[in-house]
Amino acid sequence: MSVRAVILAGQRPGPDALCDHAGVAWKADIPVGGVPMLERVAKALREAEIAEPFTLSGYPNERDGFTRVEGGRGPADSALMALEAGAFPVLLTTCDHALLTADIVTEFVTAAQDTGADFCVGLATEAVVQARYPKTSRTYLRFADYAVSGCNLFYIANAKGLEAVRFWKTAQDFRKEPLKLARTVGVGIGLRYASGRLTLSDAFTAVGNKLKLNASPVLLSQAEAAIDVDKPSDLELVERIVAAR
Repeated sequence: MSVRAVILAGQRPGPDALCDHAGVAWKADIPVGGVPMLERVAKALREAEIAEPFTLSGYPNERDGFTRVEGGRGPADSALMALEAGAFPVLLTTCDHALLTADIVTEFVTAAQDTGADFCVGLATEAVVQARYPKTSRTYLRFADYAVSGCNLFYIANAKGLEAVRFWKTAQDFRKEPLKLARTVGVGIGLRYASGRLTLSDAFTAVGNKLKLNASPVLLSQAEAAIDVDKPSDLELVERIVAAR
């Protein structure tokens, strides 16, 4: 696929409970089914025919098939630095996307390109996730038409799409506070979200208008796209899913 892949693999200084639990120094090296999470992500990208080398942000060790770049002060800052260091279009994902598959990558990139948007975000609906994994706990943004969970998949078509990443950098502290996040776009949007009248497409249109770009959601069909590894219970879940495959 004609897209550059960027993988965020940095982590904050100091102890990391998940790394301590897994007995490794870096989250990217946590094994799932005996394979480091970073290698699982890379395998999915290769099988989706995305060309190497992949841009690897914030990880300290050399690895074949990757070009390393320094990380920033947080995920958005790291993403911006990595995106500005190469060509477009770009598929941006994370090292803890242990259930990523070539099918998910292909579905997302194809749908994102079909929108013609400058910036796309991969999402899975609550209905899709709960139908497959009713006991998993995810964070959902609840719109008038859908409740959606992020999938750590972003498509940046061109330099204009970087404005969405810059906006993410300023708003990332509100990731789990959707009302405050909506208010960063505008008071009216915040009120519509709070009252349950804001649709998903209207939210992306509002963000696009604010940033002077075309932004679009991409709803994915596979629940696994929304399951990353942030805590020991997530690791246990993905281990079970991988073992059952």
